[in-house]
Amino acid sequence: MMWPNFFLQEEEQRVAGLRGRAGGKRRKPLTDAQEGKIKLAFFVAIVGVTLTVLAVGTEFWVELNTYKQNHSTICEAAHYGLWKFCYKRLWVEDIEEERKTCGPAELPGEANCSYFKFFTTGENAHIFQRTTKKELNITAAVVSLLSITLMAMGSLCITMALSKGVAFLLKPASFFFIISGLMVLVSVEVFRHSVRWLVSSNSSVPLEYEYSWSVACAVAAGPILIFGGGCFIFLSLPALPKKPWELCLKGPGSSS
Repeated sequence: MMWPNFFLQEEEQRVAGLRGRAGGKRRKPLTDAQEGKIKLAFFVAIVGVTLTVLAVGTEFWVELNTYKQNHSTICEAAHYGLWKFCYKRLWVEDIEEERKTCGPAELPGEANCSYFKFFTTGENAHIFQRTTKKELNITAAVVSLLSITLMAMGSLCITMALSKGVAFLLKPASFFFIISGLMVLVSVEVFRHSVRWLVSSNSSVPLEYEYSWSVACAVAAGPILIFGGGCFIFLSLPALPKKPWELCLKGPGSSS
């Protein structure tokens, strides 16, 4: 009974060797240090994702403020984002005396909010006798949604890399986060052009505009996502020797 067992073990080892040569080198599991660095970079990326979702989901991208009228106790302002806009009637007594325009929009007052119709019926919105350019607004909104989709795909890659203990998913995740960060900045730039179009469409009602905290969140999210993606690219590179001259001393046929 000894010889059959011996030949059986030898055959199993031969098959395992063939499988190893066919499949290439086995991937090494992540070390604790690598896993800690990946989690730290993932935390940075999650901060960018959170800021993007906060910006896209709120309507404080820009504020449109009319000028205060003499002997009037109320003034009108408006603010909007990618999806909806709000009219507000503010009390003049709540506004700073040195401020000439109505606002800011965070002040308490009567608000009337509604979603843009160009997502449903294709109609442009009219704000203070000014007309939006729906193509620019829709483009900014679509680009922001695509960026969030790429962030979700990048987060899925990192989650799988940490759960499976493999590092080859870091590179696609890095591209997802870098591209999503660039798309967030593109969305902000397109939105800025849409605001300028709106303000210049009519000058019968004088008003001032200022970008609000939602835009600040989006502007901050872009570089953070790009930085997080860059960290994943760096972590996906093979480990370099501790001493630079060790790389030069190693021959092309030497084993690592």
